[in-house]
Amino acid sequence: MKRIVLFFLAVFFGISLQAQAELPKVTNADEEEIFVVVENDPEFPGGTEALHRYLASNIKYPEQAKAEKIQGRVFVTFVIEKDGTVTNIKVLRDIGGGCGDEAVRVVQNMPKWKPGRQRGRRVRTQFNLPINFNLN
Repeated sequence: MKRIVLFFLAVFFGISLQAQAELPKVTNADEEEIFVVVENDPEFPGGTEALHRYLASNIKYPEQAKAEKIQGRVFVTFVIEKDGTVTNIKVLRDIGGGCGDEAVRVVQNMPKWKPGRQRGRRVRTQFNLPINFNLN
């Protein structure tokens, strides 16, 4: 009976030690983490009004969208890096007619942003941006 108990104890402790050995090492986890909510939000140079002006002056309404009279809002998400560059651009919701592609093009060409901050440090921050396409 002692042998069976000792056997199970040895197996149990062996498994728990092996599980501990397989845990990933955490080294500067904040370096690569992408924050969704931060203490200080990222900011387009000049603020929100400047962002609206930038979008209005740089969006070229796609011909297909004009021909099909497509209007609406495209939602784009991207990451603002610690140095303010815009990366990882993805369309979350598209309205078609080339509007999603145009939204990505305009975001790719944005100037550097003022990065988000968490605990006083610059951090990578996820940013969602709605872009309106209206025929007037």
